[in-house]
Amino acid sequence: MALDGKTLGLALSGGGYRATLFGLGSLTRLNDAGLLGRLDLITSVSGGSILAGILAQRWHQLDFLDGRAANFEPIVARQVLDFCNRSIDIGAGLKGLVNPFKSAGKYLIDCYDKHQFRGLSLKDIPKPGMPGNPTFIFYATSLQTGRSFRFRQDYIADWKLGQSTHTDLPLALAVAASSAFPPLFSPIVIKTNPRSWTGGVAGPERDAMRGRLVLRDGGVYDNLGLEVLQQGNVDYALVSDAGAPFELETRARGPLQMGRVRDLLIDQPRARAQLIRDLAGKRQRGAYWGIDTLIGLQGPPLSAQKPPRWRKCRRDWRRSSRMHSKSGSAGDMRWRMWR
Repeated sequence: MALDGKTLGLALSGGGYRATLFGLGSLTRLNDAGLLGRLDLITSVSGGSILAGILAQRWHQLDFLDGRAANFEPIVARQVLDFCNRSIDIGAGLKGLVNPFKSAGKYLIDCYDKHQFRGLSLKDIPKPGMPGNPTFIFYATSLQTGRSFRFRQDYIADWKLGQSTHTDLPLALAVAASSAFPPLFSPIVIKTNPRSWTGGVAGPERDAMRGRLVLRDGGVYDNLGLEVLQQGNVDYALVSDAGAPFELETRARGPLQMGRVRDLLIDQPRARAQLIRDLAGKRQRGAYWGIDTLIGLQGPPLSAQKPPRWRKCRRDWRRSSRMHSKSGSAGDMRWRMWR
């Protein structure tokens, strides 16, 4: 599948369903350009792994001519859109919270398998090295070694643990491990036969870790999935980067406006607390900021008049209590700001 004698690789980044849909747009453009069928290597992380899993599942059904699949839209694109519309992560997360005997990660695996992959294993998807078949690599992060963990059609591997070519795992498990967003869906635990592994870094704890793999979202280690691409396995590397870098947007007039603050509320508790204090200091003439403005809707203050304190705050706390972070909920922040 070389392009003018050169090999071509693609990395599908993490970033939740945003990355899945963003990556779908990237695949659509590559298909239009006649490059989709010329890919030699596809790596994926987190939300990008959902897209890569569906692409791997449907690869044999694509009719390629000069690198372009005429049936890409009905075979792949519609499947991806239908899958994202299900929002199965919400149901899996809630079930995992209320059931002490089954984790949210296991519910996620079951949902992926039930609604999309239907028992397909890694060794059932197109074999790498065969004409017309790209190599698929799904990245997770090992909580034991602190390194990236790779799921491929023909093996699973970790730099410290070595490689196992005899372990056949469900495709749903590989995709779920790659997209097990912490802390709700991770860790995902996989039990394997330590004697099926070779290589790795020798040590007394290596066999124990091989027998019980503890994994979480691949974006914890590398949200782009560039490790294999950077090792010189392809001549050209394309990256579909759907990550959301933190940024602040300001206007010359009026109060501070926020962009992509949801990432701040989730990932940066200290910076978020400082942000709340800054916004609280900007209250003038009874104008207050609401949680809708804080998550980046770019709206004006909810009211120009000071509302009744307890009733208004209690209602807003209930509405926004679904947003959580490591140090508390956005509703708690709102209460402190209004008080």
